[in-house]
Amino acid sequence: MNDKMYYTIGEVAELLGESTSLVRFWSQKFSDFIKPVRNKKGNRLFTASDVENYKIIYHLVKERGMTLEGAEKRMTDNREGVDKSMDVISSLNRIRMELLEIRETL
Repeated sequence: MNDKMYYTIGEVAELLGESTSLVRFWSQKFSDFIKPVRNKKGNRLFTASDVENYKIIYHLVKERGMTLEGAEKRMTDNREGVDKSMDVISSLNRIRMELLEIRETL
């Protein structure tokens, strides 16, 4: 991720590959973890920390199949474990991409 200060709802949706309505819904449902600021027009703007929380929510709900309530409980009860899990998954995905690139050059 680049060094932007704020991300629009459209940018977050694009990063996740989901709709803006889902991003908006998760923003409301996970308000303890995602705290957007609003610009003068009233548009939601998300910090890099918010985006990381969206990625964790995405992983728990979409990839692991947890309910929204289960994901919220997991994030509340085991925040450190979820973060470490996401770091490992991110590293493995990066390694996978590098290996695929190497295979293409062979």
